[in-house]
Amino acid sequence: MSGPMALEPGGAEQDTLALRLARPDERTLALRLPGHGTDDAAVSLLAAELADRIGPAVHPYEVAALLEAEGLTAETIKDRYGHPNLFSLATALYERVPRTFPEPAPAADPWRPDHVRCLLRGLLFALPGLAYPLTAPLWHPGGHAAALIVAGLVSWAWGQGLGHRAHLRMTAGRREAARTLAVGAPVGAALATATAAPLTGGGTVLLAVAAQSLYLAAAGVLLVLAREKVLLAALTPLIAGTAWQSGWQPGTVPRLGLPLLALLATLAATAHALRGPLTRPAAEGGRQPPLRRSLPYGLFGLAAGLLVLLEGRREPYAVIVLTLSMGPAEWLLYRYRGLSVAALRATATPTAFLLRSAAVLGLCLLGYLLPLLPAAYLTGAPPAPLLLLAATLWTALLLQAFGTAWPPAAICLAAAAAAGAVTVLRLPPGPAALPLCCAAAVLSLLACALRLLGRPARHA
Repeated sequence: MSGPMALEPGGAEQDTLALRLARPDERTLALRLPGHGTDDAAVSLLAAELADRIGPAVHPYEVAALLEAEGLTAETIKDRYGHPNLFSLATALYERVPRTFPEPAPAADPWRPDHVRCLLRGLLFALPGLAYPLTAPLWHPGGHAAALIVAGLVSWAWGQGLGHRAHLRMTAGRREAARTLAVGAPVGAALATATAAPLTGGGTVLLAVAAQSLYLAAAGVLLVLAREKVLLAALTPLIAGTAWQSGWQPGTVPRLGLPLLALLATLAATAHALRGPLTRPAAEGGRQPPLRRSLPYGLFGLAAGLLVLLEGRREPYAVIVLTLSMGPAEWLLYRYRGLSVAALRATATPTAFLLRSAAVLGLCLLGYLLPLLPAAYLTGAPPAPLLLLAATLWTALLLQAFGTAWPPAAICLAAAAAAGAVTVLRLPPGPAALPLCCAAAVLSLLACALRLLGRPARHA
């Protein structure tokens, strides 16, 4: 032995004989040269044992980490499986086991709607209207509809913008949102009353307009703060007065006192709801968002009010149906978001998600419109104008729910302006102007919804 001894991996020293068990579960002995080939049977057995954990791996390094976690040492890998190192064995196992990617466990729907709350909101939008027939013999509100409508439009537009701004401030803290509501609600009530004052002629009508504006401002605050049950309790005098009126004619005191009691209860509930958040410490470093961010929401409120007014001129009972449907409309907005998240999990390409998103949009819109069809026939209203108007409002609200505010505001304003101009100026096509404008608005809004909400990034 006069020459040097090779010590590199794979050298002559690997040609020595080694005695080992052929398989761990066998009792016979086998002779194998350690450096000459792997033990395929042992590797296959290990692959079968770890198949459920190797299958989801996307790279051999994940299998190597698994083997380390199993406690395999370098000596075991060489002696038992015939591989030079951990990564060689991991690669062999990765190649032997087919890739399997099990579906994750179904997660809870993050957009599960509150059924009771959505139902209550639809009722709460319609219940204040009970005050008009209850107090009608005292001041004949039909003869002063212009003042009530103007004040209502201003209150509606202001309330939409104020509600959005309060939700923006909610991100900084409930105290900041409460301050926004405490300042903005009285300003909105005063603005609505002052705008309609020239049309009232003073006296009782002005007081009625002021009461309507105060109620809408206070109710808007309670709805933003999610106090629907409190608002329902405050309106119980109106419900009692209506039930009383259906049986016999109440006197002057109940006709005036019950709506006034409901208004005072609403104002007191609003003050109580704001008092708690206002006593909290102020948030540090909270910057107020610019007012222009809430402007399109206010403009949409104005446009929606004008469209509903144009429909109500011919079919007032259809407006009641539309008002009650706002609760199911909000419920379907939540369902759309939940179904979109489910579609995102079930698709693998942008095109597949777009198709499924379009199906979800059509399903939710159809689910909203179908119950309105028999309701329109029950009220004697033509179904086409009501359904097109409802589709316009729901699709616009859907876009707003995803933070897209200007397109629905501009489209609804254009539809309201066109239909209003035709109605006021008595231009052709006359009564068909509103459904035609709403049809054009629906098509535009649906195109915007598919383009913006058909992207997976908007639902991630």
